[in-house]
Amino acid sequence: MKLTLKIWRQANATAQGAMHTYDIDGVSGDMSFLEMLDVLNEDLIAKGEEPVAFDSDCREGICGTCGLMINGQAHGPEVTTTCQLHMRSFKDGDEIVIEPWRSDAFPVIKDLCVDRGAFDRIIQAGGYISVNTGSAPEAHSVPVPRDDAMRAFNVATCIGCGACVAACPNGSASLFMGAKVTHLGELPQGQPERDNRVVNMVAQHDAEGFGGCTNIGECTAACPKEIPLDVISRLNWDLHAAMRHGL
Repeated sequence: MKLTLKIWRQANATAQGAMHTYDIDGVSGDMSFLEMLDVLNEDLIAKGEEPVAFDSDCREGICGTCGLMINGQAHGPEVTTTCQLHMRSFKDGDEIVIEPWRSDAFPVIKDLCVDRGAFDRIIQAGGYISVNTGSAPEAHSVPVPRDDAMRAFNVATCIGCGACVAACPNGSASLFMGAKVTHLGELPQGQPERDNRVVNMVAQHDAEGFGGCTNIGECTAACPKEIPLDVISRLNWDLHAAMRHGL
């Protein structure tokens, strides 16, 4: 398969970036998208050119490190992570436009790499519990209704990749925060800090420069873990409850 790649290249955080065009041949449909970029980089290195910088780690759809805008879609045309996207989703002769996440809160570091430290700071602000839950058997001794446990488990699959922010026209991280607030809010261990958690996380979200949510739904459509939109309702409900409690 022969492809034309248009890739955002930017030397560093302060440099002016631009789109560069590369032709690549011999791409197999069984390659992952990142393996295709590996082939491009091997070719660039052989020519003495600078390889394209992009983030990856587990390459199993677990860590959330990889994240690219592919033809204007977060993670590309399939509901999965970029590392699990295979080239069989494209056809011979295609032109593919590859860009980094676009958000003021995710500044570009180099080429396709962005700084997602804003998510870490939101978690530091409230995405945790401080109660001692003991060992695994002790934690299991706390009764949790099955539906609540399943709901917490399902939203805990959020990997913090940032696709929700990249897809949102407002650059909002409400789906990410909603997943974290819902995960901990469904469990008894998450109750002592519930009010402070949502207030502090929303305050940090706004301080980082993320936009407001207007319920467009692009976030959940782009989410590779299919986090449902109603976690944002839970986020708003918890925030209003905390405000009623005087926070």
